[in-house]
Amino acid sequence: MMLKSAFSGVALAPRTSTTSTVLRQPASSRAPTRIEAKKVCDLTGTKRNKANNVCFSNKHSRKWQEPNLQYKKVFWANGQRWVKLKITTRALKTVEKNGLDAMAKEAGLDLWKLPFEDARPQRLQYLAENKGKVPVAQNPRYV
Repeated sequence: MMLKSAFSGVALAPRTSTTSTVLRQPASSRAPTRIEAKKVCDLTGTKRNKANNVCFSNKHSRKWQEPNLQYKKVFWANGQRWVKLKITTRALKTVEKNGLDAMAKEAGLDLWKLPFEDARPQRLQYLAENKGKVPVAQNPRYV
């Protein structure tokens, strides 16, 4: 069935579909997505809270209440190391009260797998004796 244009009297072909095809770029050429770390305490699991801003006229608008997270190095006596944690200030006070081992066990956190700074006396002594020296592997072709 041919349609006639009301303006020119020229016959128009009927449209078969109303949707147009959208060509997408391959994933490699698209802009990289930004990955953000969640704002969650490592030990207690405290995360942000949804709340309302209430103005003078009693209008409500949504806001987020963020936890007071701090990146801290906490000394772990059993491992003789400083463990790096993302922890709330409230949890930091609880660590001082109950101990890091107890809180990590309760949270199901393996302290051996976290980033750390070594505090063993032997290691500190070695670093003091070899200050500025970088250990270099021997070339296997010359051995």
